[in-house]
Amino acid sequence: MPAPTLYRKRIIPEECILLKNDKVLYQDEQIIVTGWDTLKPKKELHHGYSCYFLKEGYKISKFYRADNSFLFWYCDIVEHDYDPETNTYVFTDLLADVIVYPDGFVKVVDLDELVIARNDHLISEDTLKKSLLCLSSLLEVIYSGGFHALQAPIETEIAKMPCHTI
Repeated sequence: MPAPTLYRKRIIPEECILLKNDKVLYQDEQIIVTGWDTLKPKKELHHGYSCYFLKEGYKISKFYRADNSFLFWYCDIVEHDYDPETNTYVFTDLLADVIVYPDGFVKVVDLDELVIARNDHLISEDTLKKSLLCLSSLLEVIYSGGFHALQAPIETEIAKMPCHTI
């Protein structure tokens, strides 16, 4: 089966972008692992790998600098729509994010965007609840010492690659 087409949909700012630089490295019924270069160059972030956990509602990404040094883990709360006729996934960013730094420090970010999105009627109350419940679930995994299990699909794919580049 050919690799699916992937889109990233944002609520703030409103946009839907083809993830043209993403390469699907692994896929099954539960996860999709990708390697990618940034769509828009950034000072620190150059490339990375992501694992979409389709049932759990999160995307775990490993961010790298241009010199291939590890930056941090970035975790997005997402939901997805899949069109089997076109083999296309649209991943909607549900705004709440978690950053896990190399020293283990955990930072939750962008919760203010959830409030703004709800106040501006950009998301429903159900979507707000879904985002917060997925965030809570992710934090439970991280705080209970289980984050390595979420990292494992990415680390497995990186280990298969020559020179660890996409």
